[in-house]
Amino acid sequence: MPEPLLDIRALDAFYGDFQALFGISLAVPANSVVSFVGANGAGKSTLLKSIAGLMPAKADAITFDGEAIGDKPAYDVAKRGIALVPEGRRLFPSLSVEENLMIGGQLGRAGPWSLARVYELFPVLFERRNTSATALSGGQQQMCAIGRALMANPRLMMCDEISLGLAPIIVRDIYARLPQIAAAGITLVIVEQDVAQALKAADHVYCMQEGRIVLQGRTGDITRKAVSAAYFGV
Repeated sequence: MPEPLLDIRALDAFYGDFQALFGISLAVPANSVVSFVGANGAGKSTLLKSIAGLMPAKADAITFDGEAIGDKPAYDVAKRGIALVPEGRRLFPSLSVEENLMIGGQLGRAGPWSLARVYELFPVLFERRNTSATALSGGQQQMCAIGRALMANPRLMMCDEISLGLAPIIVRDIYARLPQIAAAGITLVIVEQDVAQALKAADHVYCMQEGRIVLQGRTGDITRKAVSAAYFGV
């Protein structure tokens, strides 16, 4: 079996004395789409922050493309090809849409994603490219945050709560673009509270509860009922 692009082994995470993750182990193959579901406080965002270098971890707890990165700072992780679309979008309010996108390209990583490619994926961003990011709707802000991550030309893109606070029609629109992103060779890790959306979008799903993985499986082999039961701990 080929080595996974992302390999996590016995990962713990702490906020001071509070332990948020307990021995998380999983593998993400290259060119796959993996979803993590679970209620608030399950540890999903902490997991993404740990991978992104925003939480301290042991070096060998996280391996990316065969290299241990658990102890690397966030800027080093980003240079290696991991991009995070954070919960709440975290756009720069004083900058325009295009300036926010350009920040994502500051690393200068080679790849297929450019301003033109992002605008092709999200035409509304081109129409509003000179608009302040704060003047966008919630859905447009999410598109901008995804576009900013794509501008880094990552090998792995992690999306934290894509659907949070958005109308269902907007969520469907954004999720409809993910296959185009995956087709460009980007491995996707998606954190989502919407079980149905997570199962529809991913090849493999993990359900988390209280900092642990309580259920996992290929989306074709696992039922929504089983995921819902694990989600709520019943």
